[in-house]
Amino acid sequence: MGERGQISMEYLIVVAFVVFAVIVILGISLFYTSSAQDQIKMSQLSAFAKKIIGSAEAVYYAGEPSKVTVTAYLPNGVQDIRVIDNNLVFTFVTSSVLAFESEVSIHGGTILSLNEGLKRLVISAGADRVYVAES
Repeated sequence: MGERGQISMEYLIVVAFVVFAVIVILGISLFYTSSAQDQIKMSQLSAFAKKIIGSAEAVYYAGEPSKVTVTAYLPNGVQDIRVIDNNLVFTFVTSSVLAFESEVSIHGGTILSLNEGLKRLVISAGADRVYVAES
């Protein structure tokens, strides 16, 4: 009767060790997955800002009647977009703030809605600044 109890106890120890190892591996993978998702969102946000700033500079240097419509993807998690002193400033859910500098004066007002997805933006040149608005 003692051998059956010993085998059962060894089996429980092996099962407990395997379960512990699986939980640790799942925890580590969850951590790295969320980190990778944040990096993807930051790169999407960077591409969004660079597209706006590049188009704004091109339109400004082309002159006043110039206008261009661009389509850019805004990732999930953006809480606020502001234009401060030729900088396009994004506030992200993770409380991080990203700023992208422009060579020209940009006037955005309420640039666009903050929900995730493709945004159609109309960028037009004024006398001394560029205007960005959602179409």
